[in-house]
Amino acid sequence: MILKPYDETSPLSIESYSKNLIGKTFAQIIAEDSNSEIIKENTSDYAESHENKHRKGGLGEVIEECFFHYKCNNDSKPDFDKAGVELKVSPYKINKNKTLSAKERLIITMINYYDVVNHSFYESHLWAKSNLILLVYYLYEKEIKNRLDYKINYSKLFSPPKEDLEIIKNDYETIINKIKAGKAHELSEGDTLYLGAATKSSTSSKRRNQPFSSIPAKPRAFSFKSSYMTYVLNTYIAPNKTTYEPIIKNMDEIEGTTFKEYITSKLDYYIGKSDKDLCEIFNREYNNNKAQWCDLAYRMLGIKSNKAEEFIKANIVVKAIRIEENGKMRESMSFPSFKFKDLAKQEWEDSDLYNYFNDRIFLFVVYKKHGDKYILKGSKLWNMPYEDLNTTVKEGWTSIRDTIRTGVKLTKKSTKAGFIVENNFPKKKDNSIIHIRPHAQKSAFKFLDGEVIGDLNRNANELPDGQWMTTQSFWINNNYILGQINKVLKV
Repeated sequence: MILKPYDETSPLSIESYSKNLIGKTFAQIIAEDSNSEIIKENTSDYAESHENKHRKGGLGEVIEECFFHYKCNNDSKPDFDKAGVELKVSPYKINKNKTLSAKERLIITMINYYDVVNHSFYESHLWAKSNLILLVYYLYEKEIKNRLDYKINYSKLFSPPKEDLEIIKNDYETIINKIKAGKAHELSEGDTLYLGAATKSSTSSKRRNQPFSSIPAKPRAFSFKSSYMTYVLNTYIAPNKTTYEPIIKNMDEIEGTTFKEYITSKLDYYIGKSDKDLCEIFNREYNNNKAQWCDLAYRMLGIKSNKAEEFIKANIVVKAIRIEENGKMRESMSFPSFKFKDLAKQEWEDSDLYNYFNDRIFLFVVYKKHGDKYILKGSKLWNMPYEDLNTTVKEGWTSIRDTIRTGVKLTKKSTKAGFIVENNFPKKKDNSIIHIRPHAQKSAFKFLDGEVIGDLNRNANELPDGQWMTTQSFWINNNYILGQINKVLKV
């Protein structure tokens, strides 16, 4: 028996030893352990096999086997069972604005649909493997082609704090209740706040039986959402100057209710007040710009900035919805722009649009016009229903992607005012939920004959066939959003 250089029964000893990882690449860790029994027992080249990006968990195996010197296994117990510590090796990235963010969600443990419904949160495998985690973070850099050259920069023990545990427990119960209702096939990460039910392999065609329905469901795993892990990274692992304001100042405030109910109740307190009333209440200038109505929502929730701690963790986006006196929404809702060539390469469940809606929650704060004011009518926490996302939205997205793949036809037509450029993309009327439209200040095009109109670099991006077209973004149709709101608020 080889004596390990750390105490297997002590979380602090394990954490202290793990600090020796900091500053090293995975290649260096393998090289320093090249004479170990685990590497010698490996029938193939250890470094080469673990460099393979298709080998799930490969980098985690390197840390387990070459640094902590225990053989990787699929045991449901924590990795360091005697200390109750689970090891998780995960990437983070540095954004263009120099902030840090988790690159992906943190997978905790697979969901056994038949077993999980029999356990409370504290009895579950999830709690056993998330109670105390050794988080080892390495820096993901797009320019680095061999993933063994990624460098480890952080290693620290983490336990979900008390204020998060209440929400995580509620998320667990939400997932379990959906399985008990025979809807494991409809699970979505948008159902919950911090803890998600993530598809383990989004491109997998595999399905599993579920206990309360004959409809097979995708394999899923409990995971902490990437938004939550970004908060953890910045707050507990690599603290920086980012500051957040909590909505819940004392956990006793949500005793006997849920976070979602608490949020809507705080906003409901102001129902009937006009935007001008609210500006006066919160000593805010009434300037009638678009940000004003979202800003008032944050003020009603008791915070002064737009950095609500719980919203950052849960990936909740505040959207102010203004309804006109005739009961209609004037505008559709826009989302981030996309690049044509990137979209053309994507499949639905790996697409940016699917991921945007699958794990994002929207807080709709609804105002209705009355004379020269907008009156607060209420609020709704909403995520895209599973069926809508995976049928209507998928069909609309596929049609747009396929148009890019087969070729966008740009046709310049003369008008009295000059000319317009028409295209063969599906129109708003062709899909009841989504459409695309320009996401740039001005139009810009480059045609097949080489003619250029406008500023391509500023306002356009390239199509697969070499043409350039005004940058576009997806929009949710205003009538669809209004229908979702009317199900609850009847505005």
